[in-house]
Amino acid sequence: MTFVELPGYSLKYDKNRALTILRIIGAIPKILIRVKQEKVWLKRFAGLEQPDLIISDNRYGLVIPGVFCVFMTHQLLIRTPFGAVTDRLLQQLNYRFIRRFSRCWVPDIAGEEALAGQLSNPARMPAISVRYIGWLSRMSGQAGAQESTDLLVLLSGPEPQRTILERRILRQAAGYSGRIVLVRGLPGGAPALRDVPAGVVVHDHLAAAELEKEMAQTRLVIARSGYSTIMDLVRMGKRALLIPTPGQTEQEYLGLYLASKGWAACVEQDEFSLAKALMMADSVSGWPVEEAAGEALRREVVSVLTQARAARSGPMA
Repeated sequence: MTFVELPGYSLKYDKNRALTILRIIGAIPKILIRVKQEKVWLKRFAGLEQPDLIISDNRYGLVIPGVFCVFMTHQLLIRTPFGAVTDRLLQQLNYRFIRRFSRCWVPDIAGEEALAGQLSNPARMPAISVRYIGWLSRMSGQAGAQESTDLLVLLSGPEPQRTILERRILRQAAGYSGRIVLVRGLPGGAPALRDVPAGVVVHDHLAAAELEKEMAQTRLVIARSGYSTIMDLVRMGKRALLIPTPGQTEQEYLGLYLASKGWAACVEQDEFSLAKALMMADSVSGWPVEEAAGEALRREVVSVLTQARAARSGPMA
């Protein structure tokens, strides 16, 4: 198996929410340039490797004529801080890119129990085949572990917001009597933290198997409201307090939406209080039940592989 790494979009954030939004807006031209670069790279790569199928995880440029191409996203509707009119205009642009693909996979389910709400189940759909493939998680969801940890904190995301939240939680953990495991979200390592409160165990990073073990053993998870994290929490069936990254409108929407459904608690970063967070988390009803995990995806893989092979000798379906 061969792996080829492509650079990310390298969005930058700020301590201030408003400035973060402005940074994201300012990055749009760079993102469009990166999409064009992806197309150039893919054309060259496809000429060498002759792929039968391309699956793009939110990469708009990874589509090429003559090859069955699947676009995967949970954001058919992209929320902005500027209101419904801007959201619709951005959705039109989003669909213009998505229509270039053969099919769109949405890692969610349709209907009232969709984890991403209107993001994955908008009123208006793109003019290509859209398939809901269920929730995807790197966790196996094995149950039965004894809950020996009171609180698991999963930090992630861009700086400086990651560090801001880390410091805020550690300050408040000094007055907490339970056992806390803090995963800093720094796979490349970092200088050791100073003055870590008693009862707090710190990891810079945990591999998937180790993280699953820690999640299985905890009573409550505090984490960002990123969609991949949410799907992991559902798979593990863990109560959660979500803290959206300031300025990331997708996370802000998901946090509020999931709290409105009673599936998780949600609080803004500037208003975070460990004592109040624990009280809020006690009121959540828990996640919806995942039915036949992986079945929808397996069916789609078989369908897509069949059509991709057929596309070699004829027009794509």
